[in-house]
Amino acid sequence: MERKQEVSKAVIQRLPRYYRNICELQAEGVQRISSRTLAERMGLTASQIRQDLNCFGGFGQQGYGYNVDKLREELGAILGLRAGRTAILLGAGNLGRALLKNFDFAAAGFTLLCAFDADPSLVGKRFGGHEVRHATELYDFMEQNEPDVAVLTIPRGDAPSIARGLVDRGIHGLWNFTGEDLHLEGLGVPVENVHLSDSLMTLCHLIM
Repeated sequence: MERKQEVSKAVIQRLPRYYRNICELQAEGVQRISSRTLAERMGLTASQIRQDLNCFGGFGQQGYGYNVDKLREELGAILGLRAGRTAILLGAGNLGRALLKNFDFAAAGFTLLCAFDADPSLVGKRFGGHEVRHATELYDFMEQNEPDVAVLTIPRGDAPSIARGLVDRGIHGLWNFTGEDLHLEGLGVPVENVHLSDSLMTLCHLIM
């Protein structure tokens, strides 16, 4: 469904939460749900949910609520989960291997093609079914396969130069775990900077 207006980043960041909860409701056999019940489940307000979804045209009917199957389909389309996006991962250290083995890229709309690392002892190994290739093969692989997104679990100091090289060779977005705020680099592509410590420090404050 087409957007009715320019949508704020805050709304876009809530969409995956909506999608995850709707998927859970579908798995529980729920066929329809009201904005009030969904709000209670998610810790939001019914008004907030209606406002967010109305940015994309709205999907509910007054007095009926939302059809769970249809809402999942529509949210999946808005998030681009059926667009056949592909990803590569750079850095098969502890964090990189944890993602390779445990993270469901397909559920988030991506096919992870392979990983790259400069450590010869890791090259040729597979983690979670994903092969690790040598970093020297990266640009040739990108030219042949044209991945959409790069996941960065490389050392922080290497991140800016490597990110620039990736973007110059056609990467459309970066999922960045390096600790370097790459959106400050003016790369010209969407960047999601993931700081695990930020979340833990927020919890630290909340339990004071």
